[in-house]
Amino acid sequence: MSALIEPRLNHVQCLDTRGLHRMAYWEWGDVSNPRVLVCAHGLSRQGRDFDTLARAMSGEYRVVAPDVVGRGQSDWLADPMGYQLPAYVADMVTLLARLNAQTLHWVGTSMGGLIGMGLASLAQSPISRLVLNDVGPAIQPEALTRIGAYLGLPMHWASLDEAADYMLSISQGFGTHTREQWLALTRPMLKPDGDGFKPHYDPQIAVPFKTLTPEMAGAGEAALWKAYDAVRCPTLLLRGADSDLLKHDTALEMTRRGPRAQLHEFAGVGHAPMLVVPEQVAVVREFLLAP
Repeated sequence: MSALIEPRLNHVQCLDTRGLHRMAYWEWGDVSNPRVLVCAHGLSRQGRDFDTLARAMSGEYRVVAPDVVGRGQSDWLADPMGYQLPAYVADMVTLLARLNAQTLHWVGTSMGGLIGMGLASLAQSPISRLVLNDVGPAIQPEALTRIGAYLGLPMHWASLDEAADYMLSISQGFGTHTREQWLALTRPMLKPDGDGFKPHYDPQIAVPFKTLTPEMAGAGEAALWKAYDAVRCPTLLLRGADSDLLKHDTALEMTRRGPRAQLHEFAGVGHAPMLVVPEQVAVVREFLLAP
């Protein structure tokens, strides 16, 4: 029955350097539930990545999955340099004020994990349980190179199947999925484009990504470790055992400092587990609902 649950689409207005923009968010479960689970996606993805997890959790939570600005159903920014982590954290503060949760848990994949870590590190943060999905303060340069090779490229596909095949070619790290699962993950990634489709996101999200220098990356890593060390809530760290973005050594370091995350690795998966297969959903569910 849960497979039939479709989310509600809502929007919230957020502030940027040029004015206001609307951020879309998808919502499952009872809107009056004071227990809220926010699920935040990766760099070039969107909130519908969490359909399976959200349906599995919607009996216990009001589940909310934002489309980070520039992606999915959210507005695109006039200034592409606004596509950076501090601005995303600020947008989520606006969203959390709208949600007015009494209990707030966060699941973040890759970039969504960094946003959650930034929020959880703040004094008086409302996040009381945090799941970081295949991301940490130290991000491997080879992963950034791989992502940069396709991010923002002008693309057009004649059909859903053609788009799905292309996205599969750049997403091998997501692990094994059925064709039906993969098509479900692909559909929300597309926007109509003439007689076919194009990517759902603003290609300008690549602008600040491509300006990153080794010096900037080093300063960013130091700032992220400082944020991680300030997190105080119970934290689950998920890692694809073959991840090229989160090294095993970094993951182990994250179990020893800051919130001393509980680590769970998934065999046969790289960057990043998509939280679609039952084993992955079960691990997240057990952590979030534990006494």
